[in-house]
Order: sequence, then structure tokens, then C-alpha cells
Amino acid sequence: MTEAQRYCREKHTDLATIHNMQNVKVLNNTAANFYWIGLYDGGLYSWKWSLSDTSFYRDGEKKFRQWFPGQPNDVENGEHCTVMDSGQWQDYNCNRRFSSVCMDVRGLNVTFVYISTLMTWTEAQSYCREHHTDLASVRTAAENQKVDNVIPAGVAWIGLFRDPWIWSDGSNSSFRYWAPGQPNNTGGKDACVAADLGSDGKWYKNPCDLERPFVCYALLPVTTKQVIKVRLVRKDSSLDLNDPAVMEQMLKEVQQRLKDQGVKGDVKLSWRKQADGKVFHKEEEEEETKEKKTRRKRDEF
Repeated sequence: MTEAQRYCREKHTDLATIHNMQNVKVLNNTAANFYWIGLYDGGLYSWKWSLSDTSFYRDGEKKFRQWFPGQPNDVENGEHCTVMDSGQWQDYNCNRRFSSVCMDVRGLNVTFVYISTLMTWTEAQSYCREHHTDLASVRTAAENQKVDNVIPAGVAWIGLFRDPWIWSDGSNSSFRYWAPGQPNNTGGKDACVAADLGSDGKWYKNPCDLERPFVCYALLPVTTKQVIKVRLVRKDSSLDLNDPAVMEQMLKEVQQRLKDQGVKGDVKLSWRKQADGKVFHKEEEEEETKEKKTRRKRDEF
């Protein structure tokens, strides 16, 4: 795997990071047999949220924690997943069966949904991703209270888990597609991941010194341009929409709105000027201009 990683970094970007089932399907349609992907056991335990989408978290929100005193306390016995109990968190073995809290995400807005069916943490994660957005992330004390409010009694899984597996490119993707019984242990040479592509795409731990084909990925620049016509209604008749300062402020507000709605990437906005150098025109003036052109054509005829 080390040789594959070196090759991918020299010729492309890195070994493949897999973010979702769509990535799995694409790879299954382009390759067959066992291929190295970019996941390996880094030997370090860290707490992560099941939903890794960075646009969902503002600064510091990924690190919010509400542990019971003395928690987390038992990583050596496999307590790598988190439950909420009366508003505070405990680590538990991920194979225990509890109710869970899913969330529906729309931009930065989130709604929490209690699921009473008893499931393991992994089963709860799969259920939430299929029927909602993901297992619940808790970004603030206020959201912690909202999650606690939907749990009628007892404990319930939330989306925080401890995972030694890291991606070669440093990605925060928490997507996992392990085969049944995998990964069965951690550490040692048996700490790299191969995907059974062309079959079900499931992942298996392998000794890192095996020679296998591999999948790289490359980041390609993508540039698109779109022109949108807008109609604005002025509440303040004294406001000059063609004032450069006003137009700049409007662009900033639109940019923030796009970010809040989860639009990613380097989005650049600008106004398109008309032949007279202005961006905005009153609709009455446009209609009057059309009428003048029509009359002129009739006169010429």
C-alpha cells in the first residue's frame, strides 16, 4: 500500500477516498477484484461525528462535548460509540443495542428524530442515513437540550464515535463500508484496507505489504458560469441600487445565503452591466423603451 500511495501522490492526488455509496457504485463499474483504497489504521483513537460534511459545522462546533464526569473511560474494551443519557454522554460498546436519534439537515438547520427500534450503533447509522440525513450531531449546548428533549427515557445513540481509521489524503470522511465481521482487530501489519470492487464493493482489512492494484483520484479544476436575472423590490425609494456600495453589500448577502444552504466550492459572484453601464433598470423604463421601438418600426413601415 505504501508503494501505491507514493505512486498516486506523484501521478495524481492520492489514494482514493470514498465519501458515500455513489462513490462505491462508480468504482464498482470501473474495476474488479481487490484494490487498495486510501483507508488505513493510523494507530490513533479520536472522536468524530458520523456526519463529516464541514459545511454543517461552524468554528469549534465539531469539538462540542457533554460527557458524564469520568467519561469516556473504556476504549480498551471496545467502547467506541456514544449514547446520550439525561443530556450527558457516555461511551459504550458499539455492538450494544439502544434506541437512537437521527437528524434531518437543511443547510444549517437541523431537526432531531427519535427512533425507538433497538439497534447497534452501526445499524442505527445505516438506518439514519437511509431514512434521514445521519445520526445526530450535537454542535452546541442548545442542540444538546433539543436532542435530550426527544428522548422519552433511557439512553440513545448519537453520532459521535471513536475511530482509528484515517484516510491517506487527510480527509475527514466518516463513511465506512465494511464487509461482515470487518474490521476484526486493529494495529500491526494487517492495517490497510482493500475494496472488493466489481462485486459488492465491501471493505476488508489486509496486510499492508501485500501487492494489489489500487485506485487513485485526481482533483480537476471545475469552472462553470451561470447568468441569473433578478427582480428586486425597493422598500426604501431613496436607495440607489446602482450604488457600488449597495451592489457590493447585496453580493455579500447572497454569498452568505449560498454558504448557509450548503453550496461548496469557490463561488464568485458579480453583476453584469448593461450597455449604459448600469446593472439595474426600472421595469417601467424598460416597457417604455419597448413601446418607443414599436412605434418607430410602425413609423418606418
